[in-house]
Amino acid sequence: MATRKQGRSWFRITTGVVMALVCAVLLYQFWLFSQVVWYNYRDPGSSAIMREERSRLREGNPDFQLKYEWAPYDKISRNLKRAVVASEDSKFTEHDGVEWDAIRKAWEYNQRQEEAGRSKMRGGSTITQQLAKNLFLSSSRSYIRKGQELVLAYMIEHVMSKERILELYLNVAEWGVGVFGAQAAAQHYFNTSAANLSASQSARLAAMLPNPRFYDTRRNSNYLNSRVGVLTRRMQMVDIP
Repeated sequence: MATRKQGRSWFRITTGVVMALVCAVLLYQFWLFSQVVWYNYRDPGSSAIMREERSRLREGNPDFQLKYEWAPYDKISRNLKRAVVASEDSKFTEHDGVEWDAIRKAWEYNQRQEEAGRSKMRGGSTITQQLAKNLFLSSSRSYIRKGQELVLAYMIEHVMSKERILELYLNVAEWGVGVFGAQAAAQHYFNTSAANLSASQSARLAAMLPNPRFYDTRRNSNYLNSRVGVLTRRMQMVDIP
């Protein structure tokens, strides 16, 4: 009899813990959704990745300040919009936030790289997924973080227009050591504004996106120069909002 009561007690405790965890997860998702709605109408003063990078850089320099300045969509060169879409997500205007085929191909490529002992990996994230990571999450790599990124991507696509998604992405993307957003990037690399970026300048900025801290100190690498040429040709063939 006592054993049966103990079994029921453990079952109730386990059920209670599971229910509490489910409620916590649902509340967190609701909070994230409310943040997505908020950013549909309000421009962010910073992002999760910005705060993470600022903390990292201030370990060596407590007074370090990020380079960041908001630029409205109509104050960002169409050249940069086209170049970024061509480089990061050529089907941006067509998908609903996630490109499952691209994720599968990236996973298969990364498996082959790992088996061969190579460190170079490929991402399959859309611009929407990258925005979700930059704005709300972190640079850590885990299945939990990736899963949350996918959920957020669908939230963002449900709430925001493609134009707003691209506007936010171009303003929170990392473009160098402590450099965030198109306006800061244009000033940092070319001493101009985001509105006045030329086609070649835009292609170079877009080519840097996969590894901006690396290319910040290697601005004339052979790969970067060849990638600029490819993007300059491709950028006129993509659709932008």
